[in-house]
Amino acid sequence: MRTIDLNSDLGEGFGPWSMGDDAAVLSMVTSANVACGGHAGDPETMFATLTVAKQNGVVVGAHPGYSDREGFGRRIIPMEHDEITRMVAAQIGALQAIARLADTDVRYVKAHGALANLAARDRGVADAVVDAAQRIDDGLAVLAISGTQLEVAAKAAGAPVFSEIFADRGYQPSGELVPRGQPDAMIHDPGEAADRLLGFLETGLMPVVGADPIPLDAHSICVHGDSASAVAMTERIRADLRNAGVELAGFVEAES
Repeated sequence: MRTIDLNSDLGEGFGPWSMGDDAAVLSMVTSANVACGGHAGDPETMFATLTVAKQNGVVVGAHPGYSDREGFGRRIIPMEHDEITRMVAAQIGALQAIARLADTDVRYVKAHGALANLAARDRGVADAVVDAAQRIDDGLAVLAISGTQLEVAAKAAGAPVFSEIFADRGYQPSGELVPRGQPDAMIHDPGEAADRLLGFLETGLMPVVGADPIPLDAHSICVHGDSASAVAMTERIRADLRNAGVELAGFVEAES
């Protein structure tokens, strides 16, 4: 029986504003990437998300991104590599502090949005993200988009690294995601997303736009928590994976 993790980007509201049904998603996933004050998130939102994650036995990771709430972290902000390291470190540290109050632990780091996409192709940015995680806690795992420079950088640094694929995003032949706003960037239909994942798990090949499928590794599958179809898609993917004999479990275990 194959085992794989199912993760989602959560805690992406702030103040009185919320995004997505985090409680419903947290009842189905095995890992949660929690926004930590950059693109979204604040102390109360972090605490609430971490508390529900702990109640559901969900492993928690930090989800740092550019400090750009108006753009939801989906715009590149020109920064020196050392500035990126400090920005990422500050956000990881913020989530770690709130996790102490919620009696849980931050086990890994996954970059968000434009920062993740830039780290996927720019080795210097990838090194900056990995450096932040390693200098805070060399036991923190890195969850990286499969086949990208972030994955390479984490392996080179000796960091625990796990590969991620996306249920609801289109791929380019390079292995990078199709930029949002372009055709085929998003998959909205839960059945289509589930069928693509099952095909990938059978063959190891991911369909891409305009070319033949490419081989990718996968320890974890991401469903975006901010999409309108997040709950339905997570529910369908979870059910179809289980029906196919795939066991869902965190790529890192929760600490007691």
